[in-house]
Amino acid sequence: CIPYEFNQSDLAACVQFVQNHLDDIDPRKGVSWNTVRYMVGRAQYGGRVTDDYDSRQLVTYTKAWFGEHMFGEDFKFFKGYVIPNFRTIDEFRGYIDEMPLTDSPEVFGLHPNADITYQTKMARDVLDTIVNIQPKDSGAGGGETRETIVARQADEFLEKLPTDFVPHEVRSGINKQGGMTPINVCLRQEIDRLQRILSAVRSTLLDLKLAIDGTIIMSEHLRNALDSLFDARVPEAWTTISWPSTTIGFWFSDLIQRNQQLSDWVHTGRPMVFWLTGFFNPQGFLTAMRQEITRAHKGWALDNVKLQTDVMKQMKEDITASPAEGIYIHGLFLEGASWDRRNARLTECQPKVLFTTMPVIHVSAINSSAPKDPRLYGCPVYRKPRRTDLNYIFEVDLRTTQNADHWTLRGVALLCATT
Repeated sequence: CIPYEFNQSDLAACVQFVQNHLDDIDPRKGVSWNTVRYMVGRAQYGGRVTDDYDSRQLVTYTKAWFGEHMFGEDFKFFKGYVIPNFRTIDEFRGYIDEMPLTDSPEVFGLHPNADITYQTKMARDVLDTIVNIQPKDSGAGGGETRETIVARQADEFLEKLPTDFVPHEVRSGINKQGGMTPINVCLRQEIDRLQRILSAVRSTLLDLKLAIDGTIIMSEHLRNALDSLFDARVPEAWTTISWPSTTIGFWFSDLIQRNQQLSDWVHTGRPMVFWLTGFFNPQGFLTAMRQEITRAHKGWALDNVKLQTDVMKQMKEDITASPAEGIYIHGLFLEGASWDRRNARLTECQPKVLFTTMPVIHVSAINSSAPKDPRLYGCPVYRKPRRTDLNYIFEVDLRTTQNADHWTLRGVALLCATT
């Protein structure tokens, strides 16, 4: 998702390096493939990469494509994509001219479903452009005006909007659960942020109704809210203090679900299973969990304690008790692969099925400096489909019978939200 500015000079630098390396190598030792992979994946192209998982992707490409195996008769990037072996430039050019104009995602190790994701994004961009250029004036025909429609929507939202949190009830609920422990501090911070959004939404909707009636002036802030609600988008003032969403419907549903989780947590106790998507700061929540586990074990140092994950076979509805240590989380979606619940491992996704709902995941912590099991695939978890550092949360270890590099090339990741 990060648009790196790779260009012709990167390719030229790689070609020049390979040429120099081949000129200087000892024929008896052969090509130093580790050197080639490092220079291409870490220095030439990799020098532009800022994200750790993008860097892992590049290095995996070099492992898959640069080695003695590429000279074997069976080697191919994909069906129909082999390394040509000709003697003249014209033969090479003829081979290139016969290649498909549009490459399948499978050429790059992706699943064919990746093309559906690309086409969906292109269609959404076109529709967004159409919405942006439509007239913003009030309707002059016999139908309802924009103001009438938005006023009715405002009434519906106000009716569904949760009530404000009562400060003394929040303090009382937290004290009953052990006071200001790390997890409860996170709870208090989450409530404060959600309350700010509830107040902003309620204020905007009430003022918007008054402005539509002509009681107060329609400010630029209210005009933006009116236009956004009419277009089924989230007003900019709300997005700034909350989270991005494609439509106001999805955003408002998230608001209600977030409020429900925090309200239940305060009034009835810690949930057995946490909805990770419902946190403003999921990294802080997981860090608080690490702190609690560290404090429960004498002699443990927080710097040496790392997260440990285990994907269970149960869904949220099947959980009847909290774990002895750590937390259960749900609400994650697997993209780029599917999940075999019976055998608890990764498997290829079904055609045209872009996302798979994951079972409950047990997140705990261990005091260990041992390296990760190479047989597990380190799957990054993101808040949104846009995979950047800003949306990254943590890493979940997923079992697999195939080499982990296969899933790296597939671009497999866990998402808190699919839109």
